[in-house]
Order: sequence, then structure tokens, then C-alpha cells
Amino acid sequence: MAEPGPETAQVARETIRLVGDVGATNARFGLISPAGRLRHSSIFACADYAEIGDAIGAYLARRGNLPKPRIGALAIAAAITGDRISMTNHPWSFSVEALRDRLGLERLIAINDFTAVALALPRLTAADRMVVGEGAPVAGKPMAVLGPGSGLGASGLLPAGAGWIALTGEAGHATMAPATERESAVLALMRRRFDHVSAERCLSGPGLVNLYDSLAALDGVPASSYTAAQITDPTTGAADRLCREATDMFCAMLGTVAGNLALTLGAQGGVYIAGGIVPRLGQRFAESGFRERFEAKGRLRPYLAAIPTYVVTHKLPAFLGCAAVLAEP
Repeated sequence: MAEPGPETAQVARETIRLVGDVGATNARFGLISPAGRLRHSSIFACADYAEIGDAIGAYLARRGNLPKPRIGALAIAAAITGDRISMTNHPWSFSVEALRDRLGLERLIAINDFTAVALALPRLTAADRMVVGEGAPVAGKPMAVLGPGSGLGASGLLPAGAGWIALTGEAGHATMAPATERESAVLALMRRRFDHVSAERCLSGPGLVNLYDSLAALDGVPASSYTAAQITDPTTGAADRLCREATDMFCAMLGTVAGNLALTLGAQGGVYIAGGIVPRLGQRFAESGFRERFEAKGRLRPYLAAIPTYVVTHKLPAFLGCAAVLAEP
């Protein structure tokens, strides 16, 4: 067997740390150095594993020559209220303490996935985000983040002395409010299907399908069996006007919710859009009705117009948040 090189020897002297971003569809795991440098990562389909411990075990088996981690942090798409965690949109349910023992870790921390993204915001560079609209951040003021994916996550970051405090909440499940007659009609139809029409029912992958199906029902035309990715695809949109309308409505409604969150938190430090859907829209999102709707708050329009909005383009922002948590004493 070959002797380890300088890089391997250096890694062996470090305390390698496990980080994870666990959503309803995919789970991403990585190994980082104490300084937060990513050493290794892989992505797994959640549906391929009966338990989260099975997925993490499969990942650690692929770590090669890297040492086994001693501590870890997982960003989970779930409400974190204690040791027992049940994911909102996936069957995985587990005890953090039992998972720690199974993995042989000295310490394991579980945080909400968008709490992790919020903690990542101060670590983002200009290359990690796309500016949408005008406005400039005010130093030392709260920031907000939300992002549609399999669900709708949201969080905020509040200044606390020389550091920050990330909020843990479930704002994506707040009631969705319409801003136009067409949106009112869509939400009225959705209320016949769901006992509560939350923002997530509209602003997520399944939410895009809900919007498209409702628009088709309103217009009395058959709905095609599109996926969310097909609805937002420009080629499909060129052939089906309802796909274009669903995508436009999605972006505008996201502006409504983002503006509400900015007002609630006083997020003069900026509002960030993350998740798996919006970054793929690229310039189409920047040209959508998102920013106009974000600012459309009547007498508070000047207040919102001064707040910058960004799309997070960093591939693994939750890893940055996990690294921030593990860096704390």
C-alpha cells in the first residue's frame, strides 16, 4: 500500500466533520475540514433508503482515504422541536441521539434546512448570488431567506452582537394570500382540495402542478400530466400557455410571500431566494413579476424598494450553515 501523501497526512491531523442537507427528494452529504473546506460530497435519492442512517452509512462507505468523522451537523427539511424528528414531506423519522450512536459520532446536531441556509448568508460571496432588482443591504440589519423545492422553506437571520441568530420556523405553511382576481379563483379551487391552502401548496414543485391544474380547471381545458420541471421548461411553455401562466403566477406569488417576510422581519439586510427551482429559472426569474410583486405593498412600497433581493446560486448553501453551527463552541 502506498504511503499517504502530504494532503492525506494533513487531512488525518484534522477533525473531519460530517455535514448533510436532507430534503424530501435528495440527501446530500459531505465531509469538511474545521475551516469549512469541502473535502468530499455525494448525493443520494431518499427513496432508495429505508432510513436516514442507511443513507449516511452508504455515504461514509464512499469516503475513501478520509478519516471517519467524529462530529456532524445535518440540515433537515423538518420542524426541529426535540430529539425525535419526522420529516414533513418524506417518511423518514429518527432520533438524533440514536442516529449519533449508530454512526459512532461524539456529537451530532440537527437543524432545520432553512435555518442552515440562513446561517450561510453571511458566508456567501458576490459569485454565490444573482441580484434581482434594485436596493442595497443595510449593514447589521436582519436578512430573510425562503426557497421552493419539494416544499417551501423559510428563515431569517437576526444580528446578535458580533454574530447572528438564525430563526427556526415554518413560514412556508402560512396561509397563501391572493393579489389578483385570477389568483383568488385559483386559490378558491385549491381550497376544495386541501383543508388549508398554505404558501407551500403553491410555491413548491407540487405547488407548480397545483397551479397548472387549477388554471386548466378554470379555463375548462384538460390538464396534461406535467411535472414541475416540465411546467417551467421554456419548450413546454412555448407550446402550452397554461405552463407559462403557471410559471409566471408562481414567480409573482413568491414575490408576495417574500415581501411579507421582509416586512415581518424588517429584512433590510436583504431577502434571498434559495431552493431547487428558482436558480434553474435564471434570467427568466429576474424578468418575471417577482420583484414588482415584492414591492407592491401600498404605502410601504418605498420601504420594500430599498431592500435588495437575491437568488442563491451556491450549490450547497446548507453545508455552509452546517459548518457555521459546528464552528460554534
